[in-house]
Amino acid sequence: MNELGFLIEGIGAIEWYHVVMWIIGFVLIFLAIRFKMEPTLLLPMGFGAILVNIPFTGVLNSVDAATGEVTSFGILDVLKQVGLDTGEIFPLILFIGIGAMMDFGPLLSNPKLFFFGAAGQIGIFFTIVLAVLCGFGLNEAITIGVIGTADGPTSITVANSLLAGTSSAGLISAITVCAYSYMALVPVIQPAVIKLTTTKKERMIRMEYNPKSVSKGTRIVFPIVVTLISGLIAPASVALVGCLMFGNLIRECGVLGSLADTASNVLSNLVTIFLGITVAAGMLGEQFLTLNTLIIMALGLFAFVFDMTGGIMLAKFVNIFAKKKINPMVGSAGISAFPMASRIVQKLGLQEDPSNHLLMHAAGANVAGQISSVIAGGILMALAGI
Repeated sequence: MNELGFLIEGIGAIEWYHVVMWIIGFVLIFLAIRFKMEPTLLLPMGFGAILVNIPFTGVLNSVDAATGEVTSFGILDVLKQVGLDTGEIFPLILFIGIGAMMDFGPLLSNPKLFFFGAAGQIGIFFTIVLAVLCGFGLNEAITIGVIGTADGPTSITVANSLLAGTSSAGLISAITVCAYSYMALVPVIQPAVIKLTTTKKERMIRMEYNPKSVSKGTRIVFPIVVTLISGLIAPASVALVGCLMFGNLIRECGVLGSLADTASNVLSNLVTIFLGITVAAGMLGEQFLTLNTLIIMALGLFAFVFDMTGGIMLAKFVNIFAKKKINPMVGSAGISAFPMASRIVQKLGLQEDPSNHLLMHAAGANVAGQISSVIAGGILMALAGI
């Protein structure tokens, strides 16, 4: 009888919040497989959400209720401690891979696109104000606002820097999950925002692409200069910016082709898988399913939408004075969801006019948004006193 009781102990420990988290996990897996929404990220997150909400699995640390001491270590908590909490190793390594994927040529040939990257961060600051009005502290509000960067590694870094070791540390998991979930939902959110804020005539604006030649020397010097400038303006951002630019330097130097290929493919995919399942270590039902989580999700969506809207509105404003009009959809790509945001602009542009190719313009705004989001995160950490 005792043996039978041991076998069904897990079933008896199931609570309603476990079941809800299983459903959430299944939804994430479904979105990853059926709609191919960031499958390398959502699938491990979904599976991890199911895994950590099965009672007595041992994948998380076991803690003595009386003393609070860890009695046994779980693999996901170990990965979380090493990869996210202590040195934020996973986000930094991932940024090297992202940098190795990036071609700054379209941006360097048209530096005006930097402004769209800056405009793509405006929702962050509106959301910080709104979060404070909702009762969150300043540091909590900053971490919630940074969800709008559409940049998971930056959200993780800012959240850990401002909240780890504080009474608000429990919000880190909700912020991380929201950041990555909205990143994966860019193919759903961005077209909706574009169609709500632009007319068909605006979406049909044609933009010629006659890029200026960008020399190899310029491509090599650019990541070094960006690292120096961002390090001087926002020292707290230099780790993320430095890894991003180091990855790009590997790509552009011309002598490390095999390393650039490894970083942009094998390394980034491997780290993304570990990152996804590690993020799920914080998706315990009893801690995750709270009113604060729902509010954070709503505020994160607000930041996300208004970041895209900021870029679109800048393009509309410029068009009042410019002879050569800018397709406002390009402005929506000024977030750091690279390269999804630029590909969506290209797809929507072709739907309106099959001969209107906007990819390179959108890619320039997209990489500008990647740089701007990291610098914005560093500036906010500096303002918070980090």
